[in-house]
Amino acid sequence: MGDDRALIEALGKAAHPLTGAASDYDPLLERVGEARVVLLGEASHGTHEFYRERARITRRLIEEKGFGAVVVEADWPDAYRVNRFVRGLPGDEEAVDALLGFKRFPTWMWRNADVLDFVGWMRDRNDHLAEPRRAGFYGLDLYSLHTSMQAVLRYLDRVDPAAARRARDRYACFDHFGEDPQAYGYAASFGLSDGCQDDVVAPLVEITRRALDYARRDGLVAADEFFQAEQNARLVKNAEAYYRAMFEGRASSWNLRDRHMTETLEAVVAHLARTGRPAKVAVWAHNSHLGDARFTEMGEGGEINVGQLVREKFGKGAVNIGFTTHAGTVTAATDWDAPAERKRVRPSLPGSYEGLFHDVGLSRFLLMLGPSAPAGLHEPRLERAIGVIYRPETERMSHYFHARLPQQFDVVLHFDETRAVEPLERVAPPVEEELPETYPAGV
Repeated sequence: MGDDRALIEALGKAAHPLTGAASDYDPLLERVGEARVVLLGEASHGTHEFYRERARITRRLIEEKGFGAVVVEADWPDAYRVNRFVRGLPGDEEAVDALLGFKRFPTWMWRNADVLDFVGWMRDRNDHLAEPRRAGFYGLDLYSLHTSMQAVLRYLDRVDPAAARRARDRYACFDHFGEDPQAYGYAASFGLSDGCQDDVVAPLVEITRRALDYARRDGLVAADEFFQAEQNARLVKNAEAYYRAMFEGRASSWNLRDRHMTETLEAVVAHLARTGRPAKVAVWAHNSHLGDARFTEMGEGGEINVGQLVREKFGKGAVNIGFTTHAGTVTAATDWDAPAERKRVRPSLPGSYEGLFHDVGLSRFLLMLGPSAPAGLHEPRLERAIGVIYRPETERMSHYFHARLPQQFDVVLHFDETRAVEPLERVAPPVEEELPETYPAGV
């Protein structure tokens, strides 16, 4: 890989140290410019610094760049409950209550101290603004099959009882499989069931056809309620396809999931524009979803991701920011549905991107990537990814992949020593009907 000593020296000259000052992210805000979408990654689902710094950056995007929403790697119904809270709509009175929707493993992803602080800040800021200027909070993911069906039916029961009866009859297709969407996916994939493809499309088509009638009744509030119902109906359709694809291989299900997340992101941008709100969004998700897959082993294996699709859709209107760390602690589990643990993160492997950044000798820094990045950085190197599962005993096999970081991201933020995010509770989560977030890939 050439002379890493010369590369480390070049990195030291190009790095912008982060000191904790308010001006830390001035170069980043300048790089964002007039971009409409800013992707903010994370190298693990359980690192305090990643959550805290994403929140710092997002506050500035909202206050200085007029961003109108935060869209996170979480299920739509759970995040929409937070959206209602931060925008002062009827519902929860306290931020900690608004996060109660995140009941499933891994609860610490969104029920943690950093998210609680950020959600509280959003509510405090929004309370002093007129409705069209209030920033929202939305979810990208698609694991909430049954919860989303229930949300669609509640909405239709209120606005169109006849349509609710038709949708309820359609969704009854899943009743044969109880509350386990994985059982449905297995039966549909292996020909043990005719599947529910047509049944999940029909309610979405009917809701979309009645859009003008449903959404124009009471101004912005009606438009928002219609939007959340339409998104839940779309999620049901895409989740049905996802659970069938789970048994066809990782690439197929991964691609369905990331296409759904990108569709949801685009729908949020369109909804903000349609309702006269600032149509700029910040996205919080794992590096594996946001770093352009074309420059990773994932892409070589046929996988696409949100980062690639957003770049293809928005071009220079999107800025992609990755996060890395060398060592410290992380909140993660050893197995699915296991309790959250504070785990020691092993020092990064020599020659990996994280190892190079550690050797720069700065505790935390910002580095602009792209063509202007130091030449030696463009060679393929190992990059670490820790999801909700962390198994340090199989570190190389479980948590490293090859990538070209300067093409994968536009900017990288490195925090050499990091600590675990603080969950709001450490007890094992109750068993729920839906599959856990990030299943089965862990990111």
